[in-house]
Amino acid sequence: MSLHIVRTVADLRAVVSAWHREGLRVALVPTMGALHDGHMSLVKAGLDRADRVIVTLFVNPKQFNNPRDLDLYPRTETEDALKLSEAGAHVLFAPGIDEMYPHGFSTRVIVEGVSEGLCGAYRPGHFEGVATVVSKLLLQAGADCAIFGEKDYQQLLIIKRLVRDLDIPVEIVGSATIREEDGLAMSSRNQRLSPEARNIAPVLHREMVLAAQTIRSGEPVAEALAKAAEKIVAQGYDKVEYLEMRGAETLAPLDTFGEPARLLAAAWLDDVRLIDNIAV
Repeated sequence: MSLHIVRTVADLRAVVSAWHREGLRVALVPTMGALHDGHMSLVKAGLDRADRVIVTLFVNPKQFNNPRDLDLYPRTETEDALKLSEAGAHVLFAPGIDEMYPHGFSTRVIVEGVSEGLCGAYRPGHFEGVATVVSKLLLQAGADCAIFGEKDYQQLLIIKRLVRDLDIPVEIVGSATIREEDGLAMSSRNQRLSPEARNIAPVLHREMVLAAQTIRSGEPVAEALAKAAEKIVAQGYDKVEYLEMRGAETLAPLDTFGEPARLLAAAWLDDVRLIDNIAV
C-alpha cells in the first residue's frame, strides 16, 4: 500500500472504520513532523503491533509557551511523507489548525499530579496543550494502540494517565529512546544546534549515565546530581534547568534509591532546550 494523506477528521474516521470492518488492528503515531530515525522507530513499533499505521503531523500551537519556538519549529511535510512511505506507514493525517481547533474551540485537558514539576514547572501551559491535542487525536483516530517515545517521559506518563482517567479505549505503548552514535537523544530540535554545540550536546547523556552509576553504587542522590549538573555546565552547556531522580511510574521525587527510578534532565545549549531521561 502507498501512503495515503488525509486532512480531515471525517476522512480519517472513514479510513479507520473501513479497516476495523476488515478486522484489522490500527496503530497511531502522533508527531509534529520533522521526522528522524526516532520517529521511524515508532512507526516500526506500530507495524510490529498492528496491521495498519497512521502517523499524524500537526505542529500544535497550544503546547508552545514560547511563540518564537513555534515559529522556528521545522515544517517538512513533503520530506516526512517520503520517509513514512519508505517506512511502510499507511496513512499520514495532516490536519490544518482550523480542522483541529475550529472557531469557538474552548476545551482544555489538564492532568494534575504527574504534570507538575520537571518540564511542567518550566513550560507553563505546555502539558495542557499536549493533553488536549493528544486527547483529540486519540478520539479522532479510534486506533487500537498509540505509540509514544520514552524521550518525552513525563509526557508519556501524562498520556497514560489521561487515557485511564477519561476511559479512552486505546493501549498506550512507550517506545525506547533512539540515540545518535554519541549518545545524544534524537530530536527535531537537534537541527538547530551549531556544529560546535552539536559536539558538546552528548555531554548531557554521558553525565547522566555516570550519575546513575554513582547513585547505584551508594553515593547520596543530591550529591551525585549536583556534581553532574556542575560538570554539564563546565563542559559547555549554558545551564541545567533541572536534573532530578523521580519514581519511574509516578514521577514522585526521590532522594534515595530503592525503587524503579529515572533521572530526568533539561538543559540549555546554543539557545536550544534539550531534554533526556534514563533508567537508574
